[in-house]
Amino acid sequence: MKTKSSAAATFLKQNLVLCGIVVLIMVTAILQPKFLGAANLTNVMRQLWPLPFIALGMTFVIIGGFIDLSVVGMISLVAVVTVSLIDPLGQVGAILVGILLGALLGYITGTVLTTCGAMTQAEVLFITYGMSSVYMAIGLIFTNAETLRIARCTKPITIFNALGSGTVGIIPVVLIVFVVLLVIMHLFHTKTLAGRAISLMGGNKDAAYLCGFNVKRSMRMVYTISGVMSALGAISLVSRVTTATASCGTGYETNAILCVVVGGTTLKGGKGSVLRTMLGVVLITLLGNCMNMLGLSTYMQTVMRGAVLVVAIWLDNRKEL
Repeated sequence: MKTKSSAAATFLKQNLVLCGIVVLIMVTAILQPKFLGAANLTNVMRQLWPLPFIALGMTFVIIGGFIDLSVVGMISLVAVVTVSLIDPLGQVGAILVGILLGALLGYITGTVLTTCGAMTQAEVLFITYGMSSVYMAIGLIFTNAETLRIARCTKPITIFNALGSGTVGIIPVVLIVFVVLLVIMHLFHTKTLAGRAISLMGGNKDAAYLCGFNVKRSMRMVYTISGVMSALGAISLVSRVTTATASCGTGYETNAILCVVVGGTTLKGGKGSVLRTMLGVVLITLLGNCMNMLGLSTYMQTVMRGAVLVVAIWLDNRKEL
C-alpha cells in the first residue's frame, strides 16, 4: 500500500505543470494583490492569443518526432493575405482563404521535407527555418514591407471584432472557438487511426513503416495540421492587434515549442497530449504576466523563459532514466 508521502510525490510528478500554475498564482497574488483583479485577468485572457492555436499544431509535429520553425513565415504570410482580401472577398471569404493558405503552406513544407528525405529533427530544423524565410520574403514582396490595417477596410469586420474582443457573457468568443477545436483535435489524436499513427511514427518510424503506415503521408499530415493551426493563430492575432506585417509571426515558434515541452510532450517524439500542451500555454502566459506585474525587465523575462525551457528539457530527459 502506498504511503501518503509516496502518493503525494506521484501526484506532483504527474501534475507538475498544474502545481506550477497554482504556486505561480499564489506567490504573485501575495506579492502583487492586483494580480487577481478583474482587469488583469481580462488582460491575461487577451495575452493568450494566438499562442494556443500555434502550440496545438506544434504538439502534433513534435509528437511525430519533428520540429517546425516555418510557423513564423506561415503566420506572417497568412496574416497579410487575410487582411488584404477583406475588401475584395469579404471577411468570411478572407478567413476561408487564409485557412486554406495555411493548409497549403503546411503541406508544401511537409512535401519539401519528404522529398529531401529529412526524417530527423536536426534535418527538418534547418529546412523549416529556410521555408519560414521563403514565406516571410513572399509576404514582404506582397505588402512591399508595409503594415496592413483592418481599420482601413471598407467591408464589415464583425467577425474579426468578435474574435479580437467579443465575449459571450464573460467568456471570450475566441476561447469558445478554440475549446471546440481543442476537443476535436484531442479526439482525432486519441480515437482515430491517423492520430495514433502520428504517435507511432514519432516513437519509431521503422516500426510504423513495418506496421503498414505511410510515414511520409503522416509527415505531410502533421505539417498540414501545423499550417492550419498557424493560420488560425494568424487570424486571431490580426483580430486582436488589428494590423498585419510580413514579420508579425516572429517569436511565436520558440514560445510554441516552449509550451509543448513544458506541457510534457517529449522532444524525442511518440508521447504527448494536446490537453497538457494547453497547461503549458497557461503556465507560460501567466509567467509573462506575473513578471510584468512584478516589474521585471524584458531581459530578466527572457532569462526566466530560457531557464524554464532548460528545466523542462532536463525533466524530459529524466523521464527516460
